[in-house]
Amino acid sequence: MNLGVCVAKESRRSLIKRCLRQPLVHFLIAGFALFALYGGVHRSTVNQAPQRIEITPEIVQRIAISWLARWQRPASEQQLQGMIDEYVKEEILYREALKLGLDKDDTIIRRRLAQKMDFLAEDVASLREPPPGVLEAWYQQHQDHYAPPPLATFRHLFFAQDKRGADAKAQAQAALSGLTDKNSGEGDAFMFKSAYTEQSQDQVARVFGSPFAMALFKQTPGRWVGPVESGFGWHLLWIETLAKPPAPHVETVAQQVKSDWLSEQRSVSKQANFDALKARYEVVVVMPTSTSTIAATQTERP
Repeated sequence: MNLGVCVAKESRRSLIKRCLRQPLVHFLIAGFALFALYGGVHRSTVNQAPQRIEITPEIVQRIAISWLARWQRPASEQQLQGMIDEYVKEEILYREALKLGLDKDDTIIRRRLAQKMDFLAEDVASLREPPPGVLEAWYQQHQDHYAPPPLATFRHLFFAQDKRGADAKAQAQAALSGLTDKNSGEGDAFMFKSAYTEQSQDQVARVFGSPFAMALFKQTPGRWVGPVESGFGWHLLWIETLAKPPAPHVETVAQQVKSDWLSEQRSVSKQANFDALKARYEVVVVMPTSTSTIAATQTERP
């Protein structure tokens, strides 16, 4: 090999080694590496496949059923597509909100998720069918709930507030001692009837008001009682009967009995489910040292 060529190669190697030792060269190499790395990462982010949102036939069916339940008619093709588009929009916004952590420390979301957990326990309980004989036994324990309301047959003597003024009650009270039987005594003319037959509490309340009706159904039949106030004035009452019709046969109210039984089962199941969940937690409540702190906080609320 030519001596000059060898010397030239050795000189180039020495030059390269000297250059590699220079800090400026190190900086340029590091900068190029960072630039190349950023370019590769950026390209991979831009070119990656978008997140997948798959609208399955089950989702489409659920959307269509939701429309049918609300409007009592099937959705048109255009309406169904509009609801699917809305579902996709909601799904995208939901996922992006989760990425930003918008679900954290949100009272409305906490309550909604708690509701869904409660509904889940209720749905599980509602799947249970009552075993034979259970509804009949349950009805026997709750048959008063299904009995028709008590019916009152009564007559009254009226003491008008607008006619007698502030003395109306006192005059009614004085007249009470002179009444001997259900046909004795006289009062003021009443705009409606003076006697009523087999009236429920609601029916009495529609004429005389709720306080009057409640007072009437607490009385003992067969004597004059009062005075009892209505929106018109004061009344003395003779209650002929307070009849309580018997409860219907279970077959007559079978559907309602089953519905009420399932409702009770859901409540029991939900409570048992919550108790089981609560048993997993240790609940520690640290109250403020002074009740004035709580009062001040409540006062500051808008």
